[in-house]
Amino acid sequence: MPLLHCILFSTTLPLLVFSLPATPSNSSTPSIPTSETASPSGGSPFSTSAPSSWQHPGFVISTPQLDFVKSQLSGKAQPWTDAYNKMLGDKDKYGAYVSATRSSKARATVECGPVTNPDIGCTDERGDALAAWSNALAGYLTGNEEYTKNAILYMNKWSTVVKSHTNANAVLQTAWSGASWARAGELVRHTTTGLWEDADITSFENMLRNVYLPACKDGTVKAPNWDLACLNTAVGIAVFLEDKEEYEHAMDVFQKAVPTIIYMEADGNLPLAREGESRDKKTLQGAWYNQQTWGNSGQSGQETCRDLTHTGYSISSISHILETSRIQGSDQYNTDIGDRLKASLEFHTGLADSSSAPSWLCSGKPSRVLEYVTEIGYNAFVTRGGASMPQTEKYTEKERPQGTNGLFYGWETLTHAGNKA
Repeated sequence: MPLLHCILFSTTLPLLVFSLPATPSNSSTPSIPTSETASPSGGSPFSTSAPSSWQHPGFVISTPQLDFVKSQLSGKAQPWTDAYNKMLGDKDKYGAYVSATRSSKARATVECGPVTNPDIGCTDERGDALAAWSNALAGYLTGNEEYTKNAILYMNKWSTVVKSHTNANAVLQTAWSGASWARAGELVRHTTTGLWEDADITSFENMLRNVYLPACKDGTVKAPNWDLACLNTAVGIAVFLEDKEEYEHAMDVFQKAVPTIIYMEADGNLPLAREGESRDKKTLQGAWYNQQTWGNSGQSGQETCRDLTHTGYSISSISHILETSRIQGSDQYNTDIGDRLKASLEFHTGLADSSSAPSWLCSGKPSRVLEYVTEIGYNAFVTRGGASMPQTEKYTEKERPQGTNGLFYGWETLTHAGNKA
C-alpha cells in the first residue's frame, strides 16, 4: 500500500459531471465571508458540544453496530465474512495484524521523516496500533479472549515505553497511531471484564493524554489530511478519557476547518480560507496544488490535485469524526460538513473510476488511488439515510472487502457495510 498518507442534506445529489466548463469563472474578490462566520451550503448548524452522557465504545463504532456485524458473521453472510477473513490475513513487514507474535519493537522515541524515511519505530508503532484494533475486533466478534489478550499485549507494550515522536512526520505519525490506539482501547475497556488490569488502563490513559493528545489537539495547518487526522485522533482520545473540554475544542477546530478543505459551489467562485489567511485567488491556487479554477462541488482543498490518496485520508477522517459524533448522540451528517463529505465522496469516487477528468481539474490528470475510505460515509448517507450516491456505490462495492492502508484506518467493510445500527 502507499505509505503516504453542500447543501441541506437530501436524498439526492447531482452526479459528477465531467462536461463542466473548461474554465469556470473566478473572481479574486468574492463577496461571501470566510467559514468562521458562514455556512454557505445551508446545512443544519453543527454542534461542538460534548455528550451529556458518554457512549462506550463510542469512537467510530458502537456496541449495536458491533452486534450487527457479529450476527452477520454467525450466518456467514457477505460481505462481512470475506471482510473478516481479509482482516485475519492482512499483515505488514512485522507479521499479521491479528497475531500475538509480531516482531515489532516499542521505542521511547519514534522518529519518522518524510515518506517514513527514516523509519525508526514508525511502522512498528502504526502496525502495532492497528494490530491492537484488529485483535480487539476479532475478540469481540468471535468471543475468543485470546484475540482480546493480543490487543491488550500491544497496548501495554507501548503505553509504558513511548514518550515522543520526532522528525518531519512526527505530528502525522502521532495522529495515525493515536487513532488506532484510541479505537482499540475503547473497544477492550468497555466490552470486557477482568482482562485489562486497572494499572495498565491508567498507563494507557496517560500515554494518550501526554504523548498523543498534545500534538493533535489543535490540528495542524501543514496539510488538510494532517489536520483532519489530528482532529480525529483528538476526538477519539477525548471520548476514551471522557474529557468534555478536549472533545469540544477538537470539534470546534474541526467545524471551522472542513469548509476550507472541501469546496462547494455555494461558497462562491473561490474556496473559503482559514481564519487569518488570505482568500485571494493566487494564494488559494498555491494552497490547492496549483488548481486554477473551481468548477464542481466536492473538490478537496489543497489535495485533489496533489493526488487522490491524500484526499482520501481527509475523507476518512471526516467520516470517522461524524460517525463518532452520531454515536455520542449528535447526528451531524445533515449539517454543512456532512453535505461537504457527501459531495466529496461522489466527486472523488467518480473521478477515481473515470478514465479521464475535466480539463480544468489538475490539468486533467489527478493521480494515485483513492483507497479504502468510502464505507462509513456510504453507509451513513445511503444505508441509513436513503440517499442516492451512484458513484460512491459503484466504487465502494468494487473495492470490497475494504482492508487497511497500514496507517490509521482499517476493515471498514467489516464494521460498517450495510450497518443501520
